[in-house]
Amino acid sequence: MQNVFTQTIHVPGTLGANLGIYYKLPMDVQLVHVSANGSNTNNGLLTIGYTGALAAYLASASIGDGNVPIVFDWNDFVGSQYPHISAGTVIAIVLDYDGAGGTATADFTLVLTFTEG
Repeated sequence: MQNVFTQTIHVPGTLGANLGIYYKLPMDVQLVHVSANGSNTNNGLLTIGYTGALAAYLASASIGDGNVPIVFDWNDFVGSQYPHISAGTVIAIVLDYDGAGGTATADFTLVLTFTEG
């Protein structure tokens, strides 16, 4: 049985600029699920990759509105497959807080689900 774990990120308030989150995991993982939303009607765009290829895993995609998450899975990821991420890779999560000058995202919530290996 594979170990499954989640990474939850919540940023309260209305964003006034783009958001960048960067971190490393200590083991090889596979990204199998992403859920993202804001509490308001917004134009937020989510991109997930790694330093050097910011859109390697999930290219710019709209997040959910009104606390109703958009869920991304294998067919939404680049190449229509679960991304394999090697240990020590700097994961890069970027939220364009208002898309192309639209409504800023409020109370951003992101959940990433990984399997180990």
